[in-house]
Amino acid sequence: MTVNIRAGRAEDADFLAWAILASQRGHVARGWLDIALELPESQTLAFARRLLQAQTRSWWHASRFFIGEVDNEAAGALCALPNEEATALVGTALQEAGIGMGWSDADMAAVRQRGAYVSECWMPGDPAAWVIEHVAVRPAHRGRAIAQALLAHAMAVGRNSGCDNAQITFLVGNAAAERCYAKAGFAFAEQRLGRTFERRTGAPGLRRFVRRIRE
Repeated sequence: MTVNIRAGRAEDADFLAWAILASQRGHVARGWLDIALELPESQTLAFARRLLQAQTRSWWHASRFFIGEVDNEAAGALCALPNEEATALVGTALQEAGIGMGWSDADMAAVRQRGAYVSECWMPGDPAAWVIEHVAVRPAHRGRAIAQALLAHAMAVGRNSGCDNAQITFLVGNAAAERCYAKAGFAFAEQRLGRTFERRTGAPGLRRFVRRIRE
């Protein structure tokens, strides 16, 4: 089986919106966007599409993603970017998407309040690292090394961008993700647990793995 890897594009928004939600949920029922927005899934996906197609190039922007195709079908995706850019534009992107949805300042303040739980467990890690996030593979394509191909490609891009290390963060208890990242050469760096985080998500916290990508 051949996996063709290419850069994400605006027209990939439907698939990438699914990938964002799937990656955030991991092994639990609801991810960050589900919790912060408190909307039906169709509207949550619509909001994610706005993030992907926004002028603001946050880590949710389509151009930040790589897509793995099998037989010309999008099978998996991830985003990869320098750590210094990873969360810098999150607030701006959310605001832009909210305006596009016709939301008020009060609506956006409520989104930020509901989503604030993540700060209890977030770990910024190495500011010079290459960050990989939002890894997701369609269920029908799992077990076919698509995630491994995407991770290898993302790490090569990070190495060529001058980064020495890569890092990835995922929910504590997501055993499938942990096995996948360990197979790609990542190892445990730190984790952070939080009661509010667990109450909101069902997962006790976040775990960060790292890997050296350049000698």
